[in-house]
Amino acid sequence: MSFFPPFDLQKILLDPWSSPELILWNGQVLLMGIIVCWASGIIGSFLVVRRMALMGDAISHGILPGLVISFLICGSLEIGPMLLGACVAGLACSLCIEWLRTNTPIKQDAAMAVVFTSFFALGVTLINLQVGHIDIDTGCILYGEIGLIPLSPSLVLGELDLGNRSLWIMGSVCFLILISVSLFYKQLLLTSFDPVLAFSKGWPVKGVHMGLMLLLALSTVASLEAVGVILVVAMLVFPCTTASFLCKRLSSILWATFPLGIIYTLGGFHLAHWMDCSIAAAMAIVATFVFVIACFFGPKGGLIWNFSKPLPTL
Repeated sequence: MSFFPPFDLQKILLDPWSSPELILWNGQVLLMGIIVCWASGIIGSFLVVRRMALMGDAISHGILPGLVISFLICGSLEIGPMLLGACVAGLACSLCIEWLRTNTPIKQDAAMAVVFTSFFALGVTLINLQVGHIDIDTGCILYGEIGLIPLSPSLVLGELDLGNRSLWIMGSVCFLILISVSLFYKQLLLTSFDPVLAFSKGWPVKGVHMGLMLLLALSTVASLEAVGVILVVAMLVFPCTTASFLCKRLSSILWATFPLGIIYTLGGFHLAHWMDCSIAAAMAIVATFVFVIACFFGPKGGLIWNFSKPLPTL
């Protein structure tokens, strides 16, 4: 018995695009994956620079009670209240971490671990207590299912049908992130590398930080339906860490997010068709594979390049 299924080039690469219906369906899946990678990768670049890579993990778990409470209050899974609840919970999670870091002897990594496990446990408990009245699929929240994105309801404005609602929401969040980073790039850059200097210049360091956390919460909850809270962490971390082996300037790393997002999505989509597995998981596997290649062969700190450098002469 073979561990891997047989590699059929036509089935893997050509069959998903063999009819107009499949092109439309799979095109929406790919577009969603690319937008998620772009939005998460841009936010994740600033988190990695700030040595807060696990903040994405913390907030992605911490938003669960916000989702549950929004459902209990509104009685529906409408995206508006869910987004609001998730953002409030994400900001509360960030504020708790920041308070623990600044007012107690606990270091930032321990504060993140304490807060996100507490918030996540609260969300799971609320779901269990309301098991007869609540209809939230925890498996979908944890792992997502990007392959079913084309089944999302349409966004209708008046009598105008604009198409897939999930794509519009994720695209709007990605556009908001791009606009925010473009407008406040200097502030984000300086507060990431030297917050003391930024504070001495009179810049609102905590305000910039909370704005970044708000964008992170928006990106995370908008990505839930596609990749879930578990794998969204991979999309936050891998683009920046991989690009750091290819270039050193933060602006170049941000630009590298765009081709890397396309590679992750296309590679993961076709790998999932070969392995018959989750597309989101396959995207994370492809991201890992690309990271390993960059780690060995990247011109900016790759292992092979470091070994090939001549030793300094005395």
